[in-house]
Amino acid sequence: MKIGNRIITNEGKPYFIADIAANHDGDIERAYMLIELAKEAGADVAKFQNFKAKTIVSKNGFDGLGKQLSHQAAWKKSVFETYEDASVADEWSEKLKAKCDEVGIEYMTSPYDFPSVDLADNYVNAFKIGSGDITWPDILEYMAQKKKPVLLATGASNMSDVERAMDIIKKYTSDVVLMQCNTNYTALPENFNYINLNVLKTYREKYPDVILGLSDHTFGHSTVLGALALGARVFEKHFTDDNSRSGPDHKFSMNPETWREMVNAANELYNAMGDGIKKVEENEKDTVNVQRRAFYFTRELKKNDVIDESCIFPLRPVYEGAVLPFDKDKIIGKRVNRDVKQDSCVMWEDIEDV
Repeated sequence: MKIGNRIITNEGKPYFIADIAANHDGDIERAYMLIELAKEAGADVAKFQNFKAKTIVSKNGFDGLGKQLSHQAAWKKSVFETYEDASVADEWSEKLKAKCDEVGIEYMTSPYDFPSVDLADNYVNAFKIGSGDITWPDILEYMAQKKKPVLLATGASNMSDVERAMDIIKKYTSDVVLMQCNTNYTALPENFNYINLNVLKTYREKYPDVILGLSDHTFGHSTVLGALALGARVFEKHFTDDNSRSGPDHKFSMNPETWREMVNAANELYNAMGDGIKKVEENEKDTVNVQRRAFYFTRELKKNDVIDESCIFPLRPVYEGAVLPFDKDKIIGKRVNRDVKQDSCVMWEDIEDV
């Protein structure tokens, strides 16, 4: 599939989405700064989220829970107030897109309501659907009908949820990135026990033509490397400049230093994976000569002497045209066609016609 100027394939280089999300902290100048830092750190995409608090969360509903759960328990404000602070003004979209164009990074967003989808459609080349909306068929269909690539995160869902969502999306577009995800934002070490990267194998078997991805909220980049090895090519992690800042997403986000480490490590792994064809690689051709063995004469032989096992032994290095150990039976009992010296390499040209 193509997103902007980038072609993404199942065999291609990894594609990195820096999810700035709420880490702008309500300041568009911070958003601009984070876009620049994401580009410098090696991200391909700077991603935001478009929503209004009243169209994504119920104030009464969350107040009625009695307490804030999971990662929200650490928030200083109520859930509704936090979402109000994290929402971006509609007029930001054009400005954020322009900033991304200026620094040479793809602009993307996750829209969480119908007007936000329409707004984003003016500026994005692909839509990212957050895991929380995987069970909302209407919004899935609304985005897919825009005929742009769709990136679907699948956190906190089972296979029937994924299949239902994919059935809807694939009615309108075949350009889909299917992303394994675990939606726990507590940044606890034990979360690695629940990432379940092997789900990517299930996705590949069920949907062989889609691009695989990982949307992740763990520290470090071990999950990204594992997912890359399993065939994923699109990777989304949250991005901030300072993990100590107050806000809902800073704690579990990558920062410029760790993001660059992740990109470098992933590219190293990608390059190391190769094409799967077993061959003598270009950079080891000299090693063939110095590490492989060829037969050497253990003593002097005169022309027409018969070769037996006692007068040859395999040693390093190998010369072009040398007799290799696996061809021993082809020369035992043959005669040398010239005088040869001890510790000289046995060459095919030294042997009578074989």
